[in-house]
Amino acid sequence: MKKLTMHTPDQVQGNIASIRELFPHCVTEGKDERGQTQWRVDFDLLRQELSGDLIENPQDERYHINWPGKREALVIANSPIAKTLRPCQADSVQFDSTQNLYIEGDNLDALKLLQNPYLGKVKMIYIDPPYNTGHDFIYKDNFSQASKDYLQRSNQTDEEGARLVENTEANGRFHSDWLSMMYPRLKVCKYLLPSDGIIAISIDDSELHNLLQMANELFGTQNHIGTFVWVKKQKGSHLSKTTRKMTEYVVIFANDIRQIELVGESAYSDKWQPLAKRTNSRKQLFFSSEIIETTLNDGFYEAGTYGKGTSALTFPESFNVLSGKITNNIKIDGPFVWTQSKLDEELNLGSRVALSKKFGLNVLRHDQDSKVKRPSTLIDKNIGVGTNEDAYQEGIDIFKIEGVMSYPKPVSLIKFLIKTCTFNDNEALILDFFSGSSTTAHAVMQLNAEDGGNRKFIMVQLPEQCAPQSEAYKAGFATIAEIGKERIRRAGQKITQGECHANWAQDIGFRVLKIDSANISDVALRPQDTQQHEIENLISNIKPDRTPEDLLFQAMLSLGLDLSCAISTQNIGGHTVYAVQSHAENEPTPAELLACFSVHTPECPGIDNTFVQELAKQKPLHVVFRDEGFKDSASKLNAWQFFKMISPHTEVHCL
Repeated sequence: MKKLTMHTPDQVQGNIASIRELFPHCVTEGKDERGQTQWRVDFDLLRQELSGDLIENPQDERYHINWPGKREALVIANSPIAKTLRPCQADSVQFDSTQNLYIEGDNLDALKLLQNPYLGKVKMIYIDPPYNTGHDFIYKDNFSQASKDYLQRSNQTDEEGARLVENTEANGRFHSDWLSMMYPRLKVCKYLLPSDGIIAISIDDSELHNLLQMANELFGTQNHIGTFVWVKKQKGSHLSKTTRKMTEYVVIFANDIRQIELVGESAYSDKWQPLAKRTNSRKQLFFSSEIIETTLNDGFYEAGTYGKGTSALTFPESFNVLSGKITNNIKIDGPFVWTQSKLDEELNLGSRVALSKKFGLNVLRHDQDSKVKRPSTLIDKNIGVGTNEDAYQEGIDIFKIEGVMSYPKPVSLIKFLIKTCTFNDNEALILDFFSGSSTTAHAVMQLNAEDGGNRKFIMVQLPEQCAPQSEAYKAGFATIAEIGKERIRRAGQKITQGECHANWAQDIGFRVLKIDSANISDVALRPQDTQQHEIENLISNIKPDRTPEDLLFQAMLSLGLDLSCAISTQNIGGHTVYAVQSHAENEPTPAELLACFSVHTPECPGIDNTFVQELAKQKPLHVVFRDEGFKDSASKLNAWQFFKMISPHTEVHCL
């Protein structure tokens, strides 16, 4: 029977495992601070393997980005945490059926907690982080502790209170602190992207250069898709003495650019394209009779050159036009984009060729209906994307008062980016870990309603306190997270009242999960570290304020199950059993997880052989019990044996 781990993956050990595959002799066993065996790297041997490329002197000149605190940021990124996600049904909408998530808490913790269930499953990440203008708040990550203390600290409730600090230009580490905040979050979120995944980051001039350098290091310069320019204002500020800033940027990186295909919009189905362009080399093409359509008047046309400039076409032989067709075989010289073999192939497939009155030769491709345009790097009203003014009005339309949302992006901007990245995958999962007022969630629901997609979202937001003097606080919102959740509720209702695609599933719900310390108490103490009056509290390893639902979601995290899976309950032999099942619409499959968190007491029957056999007959992929739930030690020992006989593929775990 396996014991569930109650912390996120250790990225350092994962990196060491990768080194071990390449250089097994450079990895050896060692003891950690708790006396447990772990893999360790023999750096002397590794240096010998890499001596040809090793930078021996840190002062050697090389191209890279560096700042005070970068090493500490890397430690924080790699360190595991012992935290969990606790469900909050009271704040949720359609908790039992929705496939969307809203996570409250530190976004770095959230990204680490999502590693198991969503590794390589998030098709697109969009974030709108603080721009570091001198007035923004940034996360106050604690780099003062050594990595060996990080796991222990992370198992406790945050005692720091405020998690955000204002990063003013007077700060001696103004840019460094911003980079130290962003670096671990970008490093960790990369693991969530599949090979064809994309991250899009809104930013302005303040940190654009640093963001590009940092993202180049983490994602690779070759994976920089582009830096899009968004026109955010119709009119710039008249107070500036230098320039009127009317644009911001969206930096887009791919996990593997070779797997990416972006789509701006569908091409026009009746779009004729020129077959001759002046930039191409001149060549001769042959056309059979009745192939070329034309708007020329019926009659006889002498051999010669027709048209103007370098795009002119030369007809070596005379030709006849009758009823909108050239009736004889014909050769034409011109700067054609196709060769003869390409022309013949397209004509056989059904493509059409036409000659205009101005002697322009054009083609309508046989597959024109499926053609698409790549997105323009200029994002403005000409492609249907609004400005800050539109975003402000959207806030008024939703909350019926002004000023509730601070500096939101227009829904049309996020919708454009999502459609661009998920045009061929309308089942995609979208993550925003600086979600603010949840514009991204709004955009996902709106786009699904328009094209019938089933995209899902995960929003992550720290429950940052609203300032008492703010309009949001006066309207009854205590935190930014409360604004975000309420916006999703109102936007969802508004969308369903409009015109919606017939195939849309109308998932406007979200399952709220809140980050908290792990459900497991630290009971592995040495006798000399324990007081007599504390012994009674060590009987159970589960914290007394935790519910069975809390334990269920920590089990789902540890086992890597989708946190939006459908959850139902059964009653077997007086015990409540939670069944976790995917939302697949095909034929019923065994449950992903069956979990029973009963505790054996005089009033509650313990888990016995009969109960275990009934569970095993359902053949789940995983089953989880609570240690204190078994009737006796023999029943616990027998549980594994029963599953081995009845459902050998089931993995048996305990808390």
